[in-house]
Amino acid sequence: MRDRLSMLVAGAVVAAAPVHAQLTLRLTQVPPGTPADAAIYVAGNFNGWNAASPDYRMTAQGGEYFITLREPVNGPVEFKFTLGSWDTAEADPAGRDVANRIVTVPATGVATYTGAVTGWVDPRTRPRAASTATRGVSLLSEAFPMAELGRTRRVWLYLPPGYATSGKRYPVLYLHDGQNVFDAATAFAGEWGVDEALDALHAQGDPGAIVVAVDNGGQKRLDEYSPWKNARHGGGEGDAYVDFLANTLKPYVDRHYRTRPGSASTGIMGSSMGGLISLYAGLKYPEVFGRVGVFSPALWFSPAIFSYAAAADPRRPRPRFYFVTGAREGAAPEVYVRDQRRMVDTLAALGFREEVSAAIRPDGEHAEWFWRREFPAAYQWLFG
Repeated sequence: MRDRLSMLVAGAVVAAAPVHAQLTLRLTQVPPGTPADAAIYVAGNFNGWNAASPDYRMTAQGGEYFITLREPVNGPVEFKFTLGSWDTAEADPAGRDVANRIVTVPATGVATYTGAVTGWVDPRTRPRAASTATRGVSLLSEAFPMAELGRTRRVWLYLPPGYATSGKRYPVLYLHDGQNVFDAATAFAGEWGVDEALDALHAQGDPGAIVVAVDNGGQKRLDEYSPWKNARHGGGEGDAYVDFLANTLKPYVDRHYRTRPGSASTGIMGSSMGGLISLYAGLKYPEVFGRVGVFSPALWFSPAIFSYAAAADPRRPRPRFYFVTGAREGAAPEVYVRDQRRMVDTLAALGFREEVSAAIRPDGEHAEWFWRREFPAAYQWLFG
């Protein structure tokens, strides 16, 4: 009987849960010294690895913690427990980082995972990865004003080799999740290595590009990367975020650096939620962002993106769209594959054919290593 079945996964018990559940996560033990009123969250490939999403705060009961995910998940699910940030994520007894937890959920998606946390990362003593940013990378600003959103944000800048002496003007590529673009010291789960990739392409004869990478806003990430609200996860600030990029940040960059400001020389790119908001930016501002890189887009987060795309005016400037998704994306890879194909078909119905490149990579996962690997080909197709 399935409701009596149990199995051992990654050192923790996975047992069938009641039929109304999908995946329930239980912690039977937390490290000594954990405050009794501690807020413990779960972050994984089912919520964009948000370390402090209110919807994923666990419920405390009798010294244990539990949460039942309401969204359907099946197959391999990866996650970690946190105290509200990646600087206070679960660790081994010595405070060192631990690997993601992995559980394979039955096809019905009805299961319970039971585990224990042996330690928490101490941000005061946590060793930091060495910086991997190349000499072309600098900080444009530690706190760039985002008037459209009433907050500030760290913004990174990459200038191509020879920029200081060439006198040339360059295309500009805007990226989201700036923490993960250039430097392992600031990245979560790896960096894209955009600076190394562009340096290598430049050595092979590529004329070069300026890259502007905007940090995500942590707990504001999901809000800023979707123009529409998701009932469970947030969103709704994406319109203002894209307005900031188009109307505040880009004009600043164009004034202070030797750019080619036209849409054919201005790109925007991101992955997951960053892929969603990049797609939206290209549809809303085709006269600004004429080159759009859409990696593993989380279109499921905002289904309204399909009707928004279908309503696009094909008589306006037509951006070039580069889509790439892996066949092993997250807990529900078939959703990512299905949604990318649906979006490509939506654009094709408007006449976007030569302007669109789309690929499904059989080994692709929802991970930085995948997006790092795919970046050079995307950049070359978009700007070539």
